[in-house]
Amino acid sequence: MSGKVYLIGAGPGDPGLLTLRGKEILEKADVVVYDRLVSPAILGMCNPKAKMVDVGKMPQHHKVKQSEINKLLVQFACEMPSATIARLKGGDPFVFGRGGEEALELVNAGVEFEIVPGITSAISVPAYAGIPVSHRGIATSFHIVTGHEKAESNGELSLDFENLAHCSGTLIFLMGIANMDFIAQRLMECGKDPKTPVAFIEKGTTPYQRTVMATLATAGETIVREKVTAPAITIMGGVVELGKSLAWKKNLPLSGKRLVVTRAAKQASGITARLRALGAEVIESPMIETRTLECPSVIPAVILEGRRPDRITGISSAIFDSLADFDLLAFTSVNGVESFFKQLFDAGYDVRILAGKKIASVGKITEKKLLEYGIRCDYVPEDHTGEGLGMLLRSILDERTLVNSLQTKDERCSTNSQALASSLSLSKGTEFTNLDESRILLLQGNLADDTMTKLLPQATRWVVYETLPVSELPEWKREAVESADAVVFASSSAVENFVHVSRLSSLVSRLSFCIGRLTEATARKYGFETITSDETTMDSLVKKIVEYYS
Repeated sequence: MSGKVYLIGAGPGDPGLLTLRGKEILEKADVVVYDRLVSPAILGMCNPKAKMVDVGKMPQHHKVKQSEINKLLVQFACEMPSATIARLKGGDPFVFGRGGEEALELVNAGVEFEIVPGITSAISVPAYAGIPVSHRGIATSFHIVTGHEKAESNGELSLDFENLAHCSGTLIFLMGIANMDFIAQRLMECGKDPKTPVAFIEKGTTPYQRTVMATLATAGETIVREKVTAPAITIMGGVVELGKSLAWKKNLPLSGKRLVVTRAAKQASGITARLRALGAEVIESPMIETRTLECPSVIPAVILEGRRPDRITGISSAIFDSLADFDLLAFTSVNGVESFFKQLFDAGYDVRILAGKKIASVGKITEKKLLEYGIRCDYVPEDHTGEGLGMLLRSILDERTLVNSLQTKDERCSTNSQALASSLSLSKGTEFTNLDESRILLLQGNLADDTMTKLLPQATRWVVYETLPVSELPEWKREAVESADAVVFASSSAVENFVHVSRLSSLVSRLSFCIGRLTEATARKYGFETITSDETTMDSLVKKIVEYYS
């Protein structure tokens, strides 16, 4: 009846090198016991409801002793019947990860466990530096050696220097940078060629990766001169020379930058993938989460009066019958699109109910989401904001006497309608029709401001989803956020909640990248230095981030 423990190898650092099995377990884990070297990006993959336990060990400072970690795993398993307990370790659990000791403790306690291998840094880090650990004609074997384990009898490193010195294969030392000068001297004393090529690879596979070349004779002085620090591995042998030709991981525009992305979890993956591809380390820290209401709710009077209720309660799904009363539906966000169609389908309707209706979108991203449901937009403002959409619809209403003078964006326009055409992005074949303001339906979230209703006071607003703030920032994420180079904001609500939840004084004057003027204004209000995208799109925002760091 005890819980099951999974000893999971997190790989060398790059979140893309975590195994699919490892990710599967982390996403459902009830407890995650993790080490210092596990990437924050990988921790971000864990079940958000999991209990996160940091047992990380620093050189010269063991945060939690290994014996205590062993007992902790047994304790969680015994106290939490049927629970999934993930023991997350850097690299592979059985390659100097002391996973064998933890597994034996579980066996002795009668606790069920599973080993989930990870990609060891011994081969992956050299590969990221362009160094093959074996190569025909140079090295037919490779040997993985711990660089810091000492014998209990005399306190000296428990290495067989004689055999290592005469080994013709590649030597790979994990850990032990602090002992490397001594190791190099002992190897030379035992007959190893002082000219043997050596490479030190810091923070391998991460955006902070650095390779420092030396020889066995210059190893110690190079470490001091180049300030090589842990975590780093050491490679010795002729294959090191290949790294000069095969180094494929070039410095990308955002290499060495840690960026915090505050978008809602289901929307963050797109920009996260793009920033990582450009070399950045990305910490996903959603500040808001959205919840689709059971069915649409006509906007309550308290919101129209400037007050916002904590929750909105849906009404009967028969509300969809009233869609016949509207000629135009205006979508102001991707969340609004997804929530509206979920409610529509759950109520037993499909897209045929929208036949003959005009569709307006706040911007290109929302337009693209609508197309996934087979819906093409008729109206999209050049200014991808609620104000831009409201002004567009207001202009259509004000110009209704000219409805027959403009057929498409590519046709000649009358003098009075040319200004209107320049502010629109219209689908081919779209025509203006006489619009009655009372027959416009706005589909929004509960935190939408009154910008559009001021421009369109007779329009009807449906609340189809609510935005809820994230209540807290886990300690591991707080530490990662505090050391970040910049924060990426896509909405004012994300800024507001980020400041409230983080409560980090070090964030004052922190650089932020913002989408839109409203987001920028909110960030400045809280003391952030702001860089704002030229357009309210993710493409423009990513371009601006790259330009800033180039």
